[in-house]
Amino acid sequence: MRARVPVVEIMTPTPVTIRPDATIHEASGLMRDREIGSLVVLEAGHPMGIVTERDVVTKVAAADKQPSRVLVRDIMTTPVVAVHPHEEVAEAAKLMSQRKIRRLPVVQDGKLVGIITENDIIRIWPQLIEVTREYARAGLEEQFAKGIEGHCEACGVYSTNLVWDRNLLVCPECRGG
Repeated sequence: MRARVPVVEIMTPTPVTIRPDATIHEASGLMRDREIGSLVVLEAGHPMGIVTERDVVTKVAAADKQPSRVLVRDIMTTPVVAVHPHEEVAEAAKLMSQRKIRRLPVVQDGKLVGIITENDIIRIWPQLIEVTREYARAGLEEQFAKGIEGHCEACGVYSTNLVWDRNLLVCPECRGG
C-alpha cells in the first residue's frame, strides 16, 4: 500500500547548477567534485537545459573534442523536461520512462526549486522504476494499460489485472475509489 507522494517530498531542494557559458571542463569537474551525474543549466535564474555525464561522453569525449573549448550550451539537452513540485511521484516516474531520462528538474513559476532522480524514486518506491522501465523497454504501453500482475497499491491484494487509476496501480475492486 502506498500513499500519494508529491515530488516536493522527495526531491533534492538545492540542485547543482551551471551557467551556459561555462566549459565542459568546468562542468565535468563540478560533477566529479560533487559526485553527481548532471547539472541544471541556469540563465537569469531560469532553467534552460541540463547537461549529464552521458552528454559529456557522447558529445565531447567520443567526438574527440577538447573539454576546455566546448561550452555547456553547445552540448546541453534543451528544452528542459521538468515537473511541478506538487506533481505526484508516479507521474514523474512515468514521464521519465516515456522520455527515457533519469533526472527531472522541478520547476515552479519558471524557477528551479529542486531536482528529482530515479534514485530518489527508488528509495521510496523501488517497484515503480522496475515497472515503468520494463513496459517502456518492451514497448508494452498498450498492454500495460490493459493490466499487469502485482500487488494492488490501494488494498495490497495480488491481482493479474492491475491498471493505472489516479496514479496508482490498482486491482479491479479498487478502481475509481
